[in-house]
Amino acid sequence: MDYMNLIMDMIHSTKYRGLDVDGFKQAFSIETSKELTALMKSLNQLENEYIIIQNEKNQYFPLEKLGYFVGELRKNPKGFGFVENGELSVYANRYEIAKLMDGDEVLARIIHNPDGSAECEIIKVISHSKHTVIGVIKKRNNRTWFLPDTPMPDQKFKIINLKDFKLVNDTKVQLYIEKFGKTLECKILQILGHKYDPGIDILSILLEHDIEPAFPKVVLNEANAVSETISEAEKVGRVDFTQELTITIDGADSKDLDDAISIKKKGRNYELGVHIADVSHYVRPGTAIDKEAYKRSTSVYVVDRVVPMLPHILSNGICSLNENVERLTLSCVMEINLVGEVVDYKIVPSFIKTRRRMTYTDVNRIIEGDIKTRKKFKEILEMVEDGLTLSKILRKRKEKLGEIDFDKKESKIIVNSKGKVKDIVLRERKEAERMIEDFMIAANECVASHTKHLQSPSIYRIHETPDPKKMREFASLSSALGFPLKADVQHVYPKQLQELLSKAKGADSFDVLSTYMLRSMQKARYDRNCLGHFGLGLEEYTHFTSPIRRYPDLIVHRMLRKYYFNNVTDLEEIHKDEEFIEEAGEHTSKQERNAIEAERDVDDMKKCEYMEDYIGHKFNGVVSSVTRFGMFIELENTIEGLVHVTSLKNDYYHYDEQAKALVGENTAHIYKMGQKVVVKVVDASKFRKQIDFEIVNGKE
Repeated sequence: MDYMNLIMDMIHSTKYRGLDVDGFKQAFSIETSKELTALMKSLNQLENEYIIIQNEKNQYFPLEKLGYFVGELRKNPKGFGFVENGELSVYANRYEIAKLMDGDEVLARIIHNPDGSAECEIIKVISHSKHTVIGVIKKRNNRTWFLPDTPMPDQKFKIINLKDFKLVNDTKVQLYIEKFGKTLECKILQILGHKYDPGIDILSILLEHDIEPAFPKVVLNEANAVSETISEAEKVGRVDFTQELTITIDGADSKDLDDAISIKKKGRNYELGVHIADVSHYVRPGTAIDKEAYKRSTSVYVVDRVVPMLPHILSNGICSLNENVERLTLSCVMEINLVGEVVDYKIVPSFIKTRRRMTYTDVNRIIEGDIKTRKKFKEILEMVEDGLTLSKILRKRKEKLGEIDFDKKESKIIVNSKGKVKDIVLRERKEAERMIEDFMIAANECVASHTKHLQSPSIYRIHETPDPKKMREFASLSSALGFPLKADVQHVYPKQLQELLSKAKGADSFDVLSTYMLRSMQKARYDRNCLGHFGLGLEEYTHFTSPIRRYPDLIVHRMLRKYYFNNVTDLEEIHKDEEFIEEAGEHTSKQERNAIEAERDVDDMKKCEYMEDYIGHKFNGVVSSVTRFGMFIELENTIEGLVHVTSLKNDYYHYDEQAKALVGENTAHIYKMGQKVVVKVVDASKFRKQIDFEIVNGKE
């Protein structure tokens, strides 16, 4: 008897009012001890998986029926936090979470307060997210204590192996947590160096996010055993594209080149070949390399270094499409008509030899008509010009479908040999960058459409429609900025958001509007179901083009080989792969978010370091957000700092929540988002990751 499904059907019935074990025995007419054991096993499993829970009368209910839910704790440095999952985000006060760590998975119960607000009670920690902590050893007046890099005001630390090490003040260490509680019992796992040593600042943030730069020895041994050249046997069954004019276009400092392109006219249409490194040929399921790649899920790019998903010997070697060497690939060759539609395509195992390793800088110079560059690369001029035309055709189609171009400013942090910030400049996104982006999106969409209609297991990149509540908040903000959203927030379409941004282009508030629109979106993630991509306006989308640095792309390649090239039809294999992909979707999405947070934390820290040299200097900026305690100002190079409300000396300012503005009580002077201001840097600290400004223009 399948009691699991019987229980689930019963507890979700509209007539269900609660049953204890005896109630289920009677409902299912259980008479033998064997049947009772099977029932209890099913009930216990559903409880252990946090699908059902018992009330005070020992009756079983779905978690949500009794106000319980499972979520991840996000702690604020000030002590309070929120327990969040895909559907809920509920406030938790500092007393409830004092003994918990940021990122812990918890079972919580929602409590409704008399004023209508809600908060949660933490019932149980299901799993701790972190088992290590990064910080410094402080020594002063015969006292020794530990100061974590991330503020943890409610927790104390007890280091049980402190005497095993000779430590000086400001030694940076990694602790392993042996025992959780308000006092964390820890041991020193490794000494990272001194707080002020070059590179220790970035290493500390990476380790804080459980991103380990070094690979285990067993992984490196496997990688070193991989041949650096391709044998004739490996080419059998692959399409030979070595005679095609094929090039790579990447940043000047890129070393892991996983995509190459070929373009030529085909009558009135264009033939676009997107050739991707066949990482799946070298990284086989179940190997040490594969397990480590899955664990990492993504390469992490921070300022002056890359923490790769695969060892360098693979990512920069045999898997990288380096110039004038043969490489194994998977190729998506598309015939595209003049309105950007793929009218024919083939996805095949292949091998190529790239003719040129091009940089975005050189391709942009070709496009801009630089005579010297065009002469140097004369053999690819026609290809680049055809590519530019095709790129514009593809872009026009995407605009028609409603792709939202947030056109968000990105900064590039330039450091010296010791890791010290020299400058922070805006990252340029010209035609070459857009062209490659257009081609990769075309290939990703084509492969997603193929695997969807093949009905084979695969993993998709999905971006769901915005949450109506967040969209309502954005609509209120956009109206306050003078650009009302003409859409039903319950059923908003990408085209409507695209049109709003187009109208705001060139306005002082554009960057603010674009940023808040982006924040109102759902987070893109990986899923085994093809649910479309809202931001791109596409019904089918996946990630196929970067298997060196993203594990989901590697999964897509493996599934293509298994179910398309090799035509596997075994139902048991299909079911097994679908289960794995579901688990992999959650894991890789989580790892991607973690990598983004690490990259952002490093950028923020380095920006603070840069501004330490500019205390007392004045800068032009724009009000990027307004809160009760002040306003954040973004400078032209994306550096952001706080103007605290107490520093506004000429008046007492009230926060107008609807207008998202600070309004002077006596002067009626207003500070609102998108407003241009001049600020002076009054304080900056890389260790506190904080920049403080003061307004020095206007009414001040």
